[in-house]
Amino acid sequence: MKQTETVTIPAEEYEALKSQNEQLHQQVDYLLMQLRLARRRQFGASSEKSEYDQINLFDEAETYAMPLVAEPELCEVEKHYRHRRRELHDRLPEDLPVEIVEHVLPEEEQVCPVCEEPLHVMGRETVRRELKLIPAKAVIVEHVRYTYACRNCEKTGINVPIIKAPMSEPVMKGSFASPEAVAHLMTQKFVLGVPLYRQEQDFARQGILLSRQTMSNWLIRCSKTWLEPIYELLKQRLLTRDVLHADETTVQVLREPGKAAQSKSYMWLYRTSGDAEHPIVLFEYQPDRKKQRPKDFLNGFKGYLHTDGYAGYHSLPEGITVVGCLAHARRKFDEALKLVPPGKRGNSGPLIGKQFCDRLFAMEKEWAELPPEERLGKRRKLEKPVLDEFSAWLKHQHPTKSAFGQAVSYTQGQWVYLVRYLLDGRLEISNNRAERSIKPFVISRKNFLFANTPGGAKSSAVIFSLIETAKENGLNSYEYLRFLFQALPNRGECSLEAFLPDGGKVPRNCFCPKPKPATYAWEED
Repeated sequence: MKQTETVTIPAEEYEALKSQNEQLHQQVDYLLMQLRLARRRQFGASSEKSEYDQINLFDEAETYAMPLVAEPELCEVEKHYRHRRRELHDRLPEDLPVEIVEHVLPEEEQVCPVCEEPLHVMGRETVRRELKLIPAKAVIVEHVRYTYACRNCEKTGINVPIIKAPMSEPVMKGSFASPEAVAHLMTQKFVLGVPLYRQEQDFARQGILLSRQTMSNWLIRCSKTWLEPIYELLKQRLLTRDVLHADETTVQVLREPGKAAQSKSYMWLYRTSGDAEHPIVLFEYQPDRKKQRPKDFLNGFKGYLHTDGYAGYHSLPEGITVVGCLAHARRKFDEALKLVPPGKRGNSGPLIGKQFCDRLFAMEKEWAELPPEERLGKRRKLEKPVLDEFSAWLKHQHPTKSAFGQAVSYTQGQWVYLVRYLLDGRLEISNNRAERSIKPFVISRKNFLFANTPGGAKSSAVIFSLIETAKENGLNSYEYLRFLFQALPNRGECSLEAFLPDGGKVPRNCFCPKPKPATYAWEED
């Protein structure tokens, strides 16, 4: 039997070792929590939908049983057949051209096999319809201008008038770029996320040797010459609104002066809120995330600004009221809840915090279509008590380094901003509107990975702004860009306002067709 050896040490040294041991245990727990959270983010489902909102097929009876509620009275109804409704999601536009392929007998076979007399057509039927996709084709457009002179003046006059036929200005002088080509390149890269090097390879397969350097020059020049004035006009309009949303994400720029190629730059987003009749979405490239960036962009703006918890937004001028995002707080409680074993989630701290958020979001969803004044009244009457209860519960929690402690700490620190949506009925409970708008850039970033120069990053911000604003206003991105590159070089004295997404010069073919109501197929069970 092994004997236990007793070692005597001073009380101070014992307390120091005990404290150190506790700190090491906390550090190990924290690192294990971060490891589980990282694994869940990488391999787990990204949905934040609450499990208690989903149907549980195994313990549904136990979950939803309410013993104190009286059973409903039963009544007999007339026997009937139940029909299953199936929605048809695939619909083709009616204005697509139709190509008819007729299947007929060869002339030598149009003979009766019995009496050998000629056959005649007794009917025709449409057997099937197919959607035929034709790859994009390239053509060369030659502009030939005629010059006119007067024969009589040539014979009798001293000065012979020479008149040239009018001719539209090109999108880029000294280049073979066309409005259609530039609009196509922009749509492929900034809408579909196809980098220029892939477009270069695709053109090469068609026998067209168009380098990515040439394409890049086209995009930058057209953005700076024609799209930046539209961008600046949209920015002026944006700053006159009362409610805005803001967000930011990283972008890598290889040739940023004074910075390593691996360093982070930022793409900032500013957009209108849900109360805007004509939405505006603007991106701005900046080499850093300093608090001065939103301050400079929002110079002259006075109103409410929806943001996340980034502290850089909290030092804006007094005329700007920052409104927090409860979705970020809910996400932190959701992440903490996913780290709790399923059997211990009932009445756990993360679950209670998430349920508070879900109650508030459920009421907001119910009142989404109400006028701002009526929505504000319901918020103050029904949501404020829930927020007060939530705040009181948070004060009794002790922030720690655990995921739950971090969620509590974040919510407590952001509370003054989170409750500001009670100030105006036009405000929103979250900043999800900005996050949805910045997502197309994040998805495209996974494809083109980085920008080569700051000039390219700035041009990308302008192009993304015009495309996302066009989409928000129901415009076809390609058609709208093509229209701008055709019309702006030849606008003359026409006001630039007419070329905005809601301007009077935008033709009808730029607008996306509105989807028709869904049709249904009825089948008897």
